[in-house]
Amino acid sequence: MTLATATKRSARGTPGRGAADHGAWFLVLPALIPILVLSVGPLLYGIALAFTDSQAGRTEPTQWVGALNFQDLLHDTLFWDSFRIGLLWAFGVTVPQFFLALGLALLLNQPLRMRWLARALAIIPWAMPEVVVGIMWRLVYHPDAGVLNETLSNLGLGEGKDWLTGTATALFAVIVVGIWAGMPQTTVALLAGLQNTPRELHEAAAMDGAGAWRRFRTVTWPAIKPVALAITALNFIWNFNSFALVYVLTQGGPGGRTRLPMLFAYEEAFRYGQFGYAAAMGCVMVAVISVILAVYLVGRLKGDDEA
Repeated sequence: MTLATATKRSARGTPGRGAADHGAWFLVLPALIPILVLSVGPLLYGIALAFTDSQAGRTEPTQWVGALNFQDLLHDTLFWDSFRIGLLWAFGVTVPQFFLALGLALLLNQPLRMRWLARALAIIPWAMPEVVVGIMWRLVYHPDAGVLNETLSNLGLGEGKDWLTGTATALFAVIVVGIWAGMPQTTVALLAGLQNTPRELHEAAAMDGAGAWRRFRTVTWPAIKPVALAITALNFIWNFNSFALVYVLTQGGPGGRTRLPMLFAYEEAFRYGQFGYAAAMGCVMVAVISVILAVYLVGRLKGDDEA
């Protein structure tokens, strides 16, 4: 085969390559279409809606108002208060959740008796819908007949408190529920990382005289660090976008002390009918999440380059 023939054949491409590409797209479409219809489409529509004066019950045609909704949002102290509460909630849930899940994963990775039962019990909160979790914890926090107040009273630690309606305790109470509800998936992810760590490395470190902390720092943590960073970033995003759990527990009260940004946007859209303004809030939250993802991805790429 001459060089000219090879060049022409290379330019035409491999025989059947185009058909294979079309076949691959055909296989991807069943998964791609729901994403486009249920995720990308509503996202683009919400972004467009943020630049209009769309309202519920409006008889006049919706008008394009440009960046007016975003200008109003900059001066909306209630929204920025909810944004601050959302950050407190996200950090308050994500950080303790990670350390508690890490400790539980390390425990479940040990050769304990009935370990299978302990692992099954550890993922029970994951199997429960958020609404059910919220209702259950409302009963736990009940001021008169709740398990928590009854226990504190029996231990002589004071009279019962109204945990979910007290301005000083509401945010702390819902953070505790968020930690409990989100621990299973973090534990499972970290446990998977621990089980993929070669046991020979631990044995070699132990033979060199390394203690438990040194083995964790030099062997265990480097092995699970990518999993830990990934699940922490995802947990922060999920927690910042929380809605159902806090809505069932407090509906944003008392006095807005647990009103997360998603709750605030929900109220503006479906209680007050300000669809355009609520869409602008959603755009701000999407921008924040995008920044967090960008920081995470840049950090991962730098870590991969250094490795």
